[in-house]
Amino acid sequence: MALARRRRGNSQVDYWPGFVDALSTLLLAIMFLLSVFVLAQFLLSQEITGKDAVLNRLNAQINELTSLLALERSDRQDIEDQLLSLQSSLQTNEAERSRLQQLLAGGAGAAQEANERAGLLSEELDDEKQISQRALSQVELLNQQISALRKQISALESALDISEKRDDAANAKIADLGKRLNVALAQRVQELNRYRSDFFGRLREILSDRENIRIVGDRFVFQSEVLFSSGGSEINDAGRTEMAKLADAIKQLEAEIPEEINWVLRVDGHTDDVPLSGNGRYRDNWELSSARATSVVKFLITQGVTPRRLVAAGFGEFQPLVEGDTDSVRSRNRRIELKLTER
Repeated sequence: MALARRRRGNSQVDYWPGFVDALSTLLLAIMFLLSVFVLAQFLLSQEITGKDAVLNRLNAQINELTSLLALERSDRQDIEDQLLSLQSSLQTNEAERSRLQQLLAGGAGAAQEANERAGLLSEELDDEKQISQRALSQVELLNQQISALRKQISALESALDISEKRDDAANAKIADLGKRLNVALAQRVQELNRYRSDFFGRLREILSDRENIRIVGDRFVFQSEVLFSSGGSEINDAGRTEMAKLADAIKQLEAEIPEEINWVLRVDGHTDDVPLSGNGRYRDNWELSSARATSVVKFLITQGVTPRRLVAAGFGEFQPLVEGDTDSVRSRNRRIELKLTER
């Protein structure tokens, strides 16, 4: 009779494996939600890259949240490991229980040992239930933390939308200002071109179209022989006469061009490709070309031209008008160029 009652008791339905399966399904669902959350956070980080200082602060907050999420995932992994360990222990216990049942069926002599083992297994199962309960509590805490993270991300998305709207408005204003600036610059260039044309026409009349003084493109060109002796930077008497005429034309131009047009007359010095000996006043053509341009500028200043409207530059032999090594080519390349341009 006692043996029959034990068999009926052992044939009752065991709900524990179903509970473990349900818990595993819950963990899988949590893992899926976490994966979706990580993907959403990655897409969000891609969207907010390249924003201004406000967006950078938002990125910093998201990075902190990502670190927190990584910690939570580590905790979740520990819980999963514990659950796997519990499942393994349950399987071992079930195997042990089966062995004990076989011993009970085989003889009454092993009944006492089986009862003792069953008691031990029951205690172990109670301990495992407590561990499972703690694991469920940790899962619940993890769900609450995930909910809080979602709320923070939602707030960050709202702040990002506001920032993007402000950026769109600012970009529209910048585009409008750019269009206005381009129109204004185009108008200034047209005005300066008109004054440049008038200035060159006036110079052409003043200097009487001399052969060694000519216009090349947008520059007025003086051959160096008109102004300087060979290897020197002091303006000769004939050159002073020509430069005085030029100064009068520049002063008239200053009076006519509106003050808001920011213009300068650039004086460029050029030499031929024959190197200097290095024993004279100037060591190379760089110094000679710069000195000649500076001499012209200083002379124009003595004639009353405003200094802030003048620029001196030396190019040495590195910007020739024509290529070649004949005397006529070198003579053309030794020159002073005047160019009316924007500052």
